[in-house]
Amino acid sequence: MVKFSISNARYIYVHDQKYPSEDVDIHHIVSRKSIAKSLFVYTLAFLVLACSIYLFVLEEKSISLVFYSLLFDIFLVKLLLGKPVKKESVVIMPAFGVQLETHYMSGKVIRCFVPIDKILKPVLVECVTAVTCYWTLSLIVRGESEMVLVFKSLRPPVKMLVPVWKALCAATGSKEEACTHEE
Repeated sequence: MVKFSISNARYIYVHDQKYPSEDVDIHHIVSRKSIAKSLFVYTLAFLVLACSIYLFVLEEKSISLVFYSLLFDIFLVKLLLGKPVKKESVVIMPAFGVQLETHYMSGKVIRCFVPIDKILKPVLVECVTAVTCYWTLSLIVRGESEMVLVFKSLRPPVKMLVPVWKALCAATGSKEEACTHEE
C-alpha cells in the first residue's frame, strides 16, 4: 500500500507500507525512463552506422570504417543511456537496522545492512562540485571512517530526501534539527 508519493521529471519517490505491521518503513526512489532521449540516441547511432555503410558500399571506403563506427555507436549508447539503476530503496526496521537496496535493470539487487545501534546520525549534505550542486543523504556510522551514502547512484532532489531523513531520524532517535552556523 502506497502511503505517499512525490514525482518530478527524473524521479519518483514512493513511501511504501508493504507489511501490515507499522514497524517496517520502506522508501523507494525510482528512476524514470526518458523515451525521447532513448529515441534520440538510437536514431543518432543508426545515422552514424548508415553513413559508414554508405561510405563502404558506394564510395568504396575501407570496411574498418564500418567497424569503427559500430564501436562508436556502442560507446555512444552506453555513455548516454548507461544508467543501469532502476530504483534505490531504504528499508527501515527500527528494532534491527537499515537496509539499503540498489535494483539494477538487469534484475540484480545489491543490499547493504547497517545495524541501528551503529548509526550515530543521518545527515543531509549539500555536495558542491565545479559543475553541479546536489543534495545527498548519508549515515554517520560508528567505527567507519567514511559516511555511508543512502542513495549511491541516484541523485534525487532534496524534497524527496527530507521524508527519508525524517524517518531515519525517528528510527535512530536523533533529533531533527537543522544545521545553523553562527559567526
